[in-house]
Amino acid sequence: MPNHSLNQLSFIFLKSTMTTRKMRYIILFCILFMSISCGMRRGGGLNFFPVSKDVKLGRKVTADIEDKAEEFPLLSEEENEKVYSYIRNIVDRLLATGEVRYHDRFEWQVKIIQDDETLNAFATPGGHLYLYTGLIKFLDTEDQLAGVLGHEIAHAAQRHSTRLMTASMGLTALKIVAIRQADNTFADFAHGLTNLRFSRGHESEADRYSVKYLCAAGYNPTGIAGFFQKMEGQKTPPDFLNTHPNPRRRISKIEKYADKLDCPPKPEKTLEYKRIRKLLP
Repeated sequence: MPNHSLNQLSFIFLKSTMTTRKMRYIILFCILFMSISCGMRRGGGLNFFPVSKDVKLGRKVTADIEDKAEEFPLLSEEENEKVYSYIRNIVDRLLATGEVRYHDRFEWQVKIIQDDETLNAFATPGGHLYLYTGLIKFLDTEDQLAGVLGHEIAHAAQRHSTRLMTASMGLTALKIVAIRQADNTFADFAHGLTNLRFSRGHESEADRYSVKYLCAAGYNPTGIAGFFQKMEGQKTPPDFLNTHPNPRRRISKIEKYADKLDCPPKPEKTLEYKRIRKLLP
């Protein structure tokens, strides 16, 4: 919705002396709901938190992970310097494109979790990236790994964690207003629908930014699609796919976005990747 429409509603809400209390609640509901909905369709959404909050949250999550060695056994950097250097070079290459937001404000650390059974990766707010050894061994090329890293970088750079927190807090406020107006059903419906679309919107946005980063860095832009193509044959999809469980549709969107950017496929890097992969314990 255009911004001027929201401004008009805000003006009505604040200035009108003819509006009843019930009508003011309804107008406030509309302003907040449309704001969240507009951001949700873009894959982004409102964010009430400053960027510094992402950095602080990331440090807190990282500290928690390091305190849970049994759940998150980190691969020794001293004993795996070449592997860490290789992956960090990929991250640095993506950050150097100038396409990544907060590339100079977030910390962008890389850690590897030693777990061959888990095909997953995740990012904390503030740019802390975690890869499982199972995922590294599962992938075939550097471009595929770069695609996954690009996807996770996008989650951090687009501040999806604090956007989700904002959406959750906003919806809670909306629900309270709705309950006061005896309309619990509508509040529950809005909560469920927004959560579903919001999470899928963020996943789709992260896919698009991965394509954008890889294209600018000289990788095969559809590297992330290679991961989804391999995952189609797996009996148990990882948590990575929970919010968007249709890999085929996802692959199609990735390929279409690469075409839109006029970024054709490139030969994928396999030899060095296989050598690095063999160095893992």
